[in-house]
Amino acid sequence: MKHIITLLVIAALFVGCQGGKKKNSSATAKKAEKVSALTAAGATFPMPFYNLVFKNYTKEKGILMTYGGIGSGGGIRSLKDKVVDFGASDAFLSDKKMADLPGEIVHIPTCLGAVVIAFNLPEVTDVKLTNKLLEAIFMGKITKWNDKLLQANNPGVKLPDMPITVVHRSDGSGTTYIFSDFMSKISEQWNMKVGKGKSLKWPTGIGAKGNPGVAGTIKSTVGSIGYVGSEYAFAQKIPVAKLKNKAGNYIEPTIESISAAAKGEIPADTRVMLTNSDDPNAYPISGFTWIILYKNQQYDNRSEAKAKETVKFLNWLIDADAQAVASKVHYAPLPEKAVKRAKAILKSVTYNGKPLAE
Repeated sequence: MKHIITLLVIAALFVGCQGGKKKNSSATAKKAEKVSALTAAGATFPMPFYNLVFKNYTKEKGILMTYGGIGSGGGIRSLKDKVVDFGASDAFLSDKKMADLPGEIVHIPTCLGAVVIAFNLPEVTDVKLTNKLLEAIFMGKITKWNDKLLQANNPGVKLPDMPITVVHRSDGSGTTYIFSDFMSKISEQWNMKVGKGKSLKWPTGIGAKGNPGVAGTIKSTVGSIGYVGSEYAFAQKIPVAKLKNKAGNYIEPTIESISAAAKGEIPADTRVMLTNSDDPNAYPISGFTWIILYKNQQYDNRSEAKAKETVKFLNWLIDADAQAVASKVHYAPLPEKAVKRAKAILKSVTYNGKPLAE
């Protein structure tokens, strides 16, 4: 797996660097590489946002930004193997997971997103789901769209006599972690039999790789339903269900309803799940997505220039200009309290014992 990830990163860098000018000497080329490019890999959930802001940063600052959407699990492995400058994950690392890495890790939240329940039904675009219905569908207990429990919860909607095909992630995924964290909170049966994690033993359904894979499978499979990052459903015009939140309100995933999920307390390290929020206006399957990096940036002959550029970029990413891009691709910008937490964490990142943040 390490070799595969390394090859993916090298391939991405090779493609991105083809337009650059060749240097006259290997020494000059080495120096230019350290200060002119940053490489990252990980979650597909925030990839539409990252694609936009990385492109903007390259245009504005002249730093080549390369991002490989290989899933949160791949992003964590890439950072562990030190083949990227930073990783990306929708699931924060537990204390045990962080202890498995070769150095102390910090988490920088970058935006908030929603995991939506997307479906493909002929001539049906409006479906409401309760927690009990979600449990029954994703555990394989309800297998037909015209099941009497589904129909009773959707009066006036003609649900077809059609099998339900559940679509889930086949790779290690932070999106899966967010979804399964929510399911574990609202369903005792799910918590006992399936649990939460980036990879699960699914009781039913078919797997697809990445958020793009899940969205594509739902789009092409009549009768399907699955969980996916909101932008992937919206971009492909796939209908999404209204979900009943903790307060008993049916909520659509919007910038406002996603933001409402973050109104509670945020710990100093920002490692918190926002699912099943108490806020009456909150969309219930919302969450932060994080960039992860080593707190001590002096490792594996890493230059101080590259370490400084990494922290400089991350400070730019959580500032107003970059955050303003989030809503363009259906993500919610960070609340001010999360920005303050993130900036404080970046001030703790060091090289040779000295803080890198300006």
